Amino acid sequence: MPGVAASWTVDPGGTQYTFQLRSDAKWSNGKQIRAQDFVEAWRRIVDPSRASPVADTLRPLAGAAEIIAGRSPPSSLGVTALRDDLLLVRLCQPAPYFPQLLTHSATFPVYSEETAKSHDPSNWVSNGPYVLSRWTPGSNLQLTKNIWYWNRLDVRIANVEYVPIPDENAEFRQYRAGQLDITQSVPIGALQDVRSNRPTELLVAPFLATAYYAINLRSPDFAKNLNLRKSLALAIDRVALEDKILPFGQKPAYGFVPPGTWNYEPQSWDWQDLPGPKRIEEARRLYALAGYSTNRPLHLRVLFNSGNSIKQVAIAIASMWKQTLGVETEFLEEEYRVFLESRKDTARWEIARLGWTADYNDAGNFLDTLRTGSPNNDSKYERREYDTLLDRAASTVDPSDRRHLLEDAERLMLSDYPILPIYFYSSKRLIKPYVKGAQANPLNRLYSKHLEIADH
Repeated sequence: MPGVAASWTVDPGGTQYTFQLRSDAKWSNGKQIRAQDFVEAWRRIVDPSRASPVADTLRPLAGAAEIIAGRSPPSSLGVTALRDDLLLVRLCQPAPYFPQLLTHSATFPVYSEETAKSHDPSNWVSNGPYVLSRWTPGSNLQLTKNIWYWNRLDVRIANVEYVPIPDENAEFRQYRAGQLDITQSVPIGALQDVRSNRPTELLVAPFLATAYYAINLRSPDFAKNLNLRKSLALAIDRVALEDKILPFGQKPAYGFVPPGTWNYEPQSWDWQDLPGPKRIEEARRLYALAGYSTNRPLHLRVLFNSGNSIKQVAIAIASMWKQTLGVETEFLEEEYRVFLESRKDTARWEIARLGWTADYNDAGNFLDTLRTGSPNNDSKYERREYDTLLDRAASTVDPSDRRHLLEDAERLMLSDYPILPIYFYSSKRLIKPYVKGAQANPLNRLYSKHLEIADH
């Protein structure tokens, strides 16, 4: 609850947090933010009748798992308003990362259900530094400074406009024409121009996100064929991808949890440093052991959402698989919203291109996606020992012990090859020289409240 809580305490057992709300934390209509606003918002998130896609974020709360499963009412969630300014949160087990989890938008309070559902910006009530003043779907969102925001004196920009632009080349053209002050991305084709003509305007930095291929473990080809899964991993030349296709600081991924994750040493496959010829030799050996050859090639359907760089990487990997192993690949490229539905239908694909961006800075946020039954476990990976390690880590208070358990879990998962990590992301933006205050951070969040427009 960024900015809303003035202080918090946790009991010695690590399962009970008490949050003292700021006396100057108010909604944009001037009314006080109450502890009950959190209670009602969190109950709505875990209510299974609402099918919230982020309900799992609140799973650490006492009673959340039973509520999400439909076995208990939302009113049984472990969150209580002791007073208007005092919130009590009970967890089902210790979770040292819980304060970091509260930076996720799923934990933010909502003024009322009626205002949240309204399509009229004049009815929306905010508790942040800005309030929505106008919204034209597909065109722009206009924000104005919230006069009731608790830290309003440090908000330097009075009005902000966000422009949705689905094509990054069009975004670059508008930036170059002076129609945008900041971009969300930078097209690969513009890199030489940017580095030659505006190098000081380019902000590139790693952040906590991983691009990977999910292997469909319900497919007969892969279900019980570890050699085949490993051969595909070995046949991908990630260094070549970095050199030729990913020029914005993306790094080859041989594990799932990115470098820079809080209280964690990233894990990787033990063949990471194997020389290219040896890696290819081993890939071919395992491919043959799996029962495939150039005369009996593996046929794959690779599902991915539309995007220039995503498609370029897919084509390059398919070429590597073809050249090294003889794999035949069929591409299933879909618009993003269609893709979100298709990825859940494991009858349609053998490989799906996915990405995971940290909701909060913790290794468990990545590794939990591969738990048995997780809504994000598109591979349908199931390993009791893996789930047990995650459970033990979730109930461990000592940060060092928890880190070792999570590292053990990642090593175990990687040895099963349910996914093929490809690269770790980097953020890439263009920012006009007169925009001050922009800084990279592990979660790739650039807040307008931290920026300032200098005279120009």
